[in-house]
Amino acid sequence: MTTVEDQTLIDAWRRLLTGSGKSWVVFEHGTCVVLEHPAGDIAEQAVGILREFGPMHVATAAGDFRVLELQQGEGWLVTSHHPDVVTFVPRDDPEDPSHLAVGILGRSRRDLDGTELTVVHAEAAPPS
Repeated sequence: MTTVEDQTLIDAWRRLLTGSGKSWVVFEHGTCVVLEHPAGDIAEQAVGILREFGPMHVATAAGDFRVLELQQGEGWLVTSHHPDVVTFVPRDDPEDPSHLAVGILGRSRRDLDGTELTVVHAEAAPPS
């Protein structure tokens, strides 16, 4: 499985979340935790969420996903069983662009992020 460059992930998530008014944290394999109620160190808060909700377990809700194709054609978002945990899969990454293949790839990357827990970027919401 290829790894997406950090800046590519950061730029994609920044485009997707601009104007949301939310804090967010991106992990090494493309998973983003969007923080509805940030408190303290947002990277630490996101690591706690991803530690619990990132790893994939077959035949449980942690194995479920939904694939959303981005209108700009830059790739897909793969959701998880936690509403604030989503993985970005760039258009050029999957060999098979079917929703099933993209979903399995995104779920696999979420699993890696949920076990490795390597933060590549944290962005706090602008003050309101």
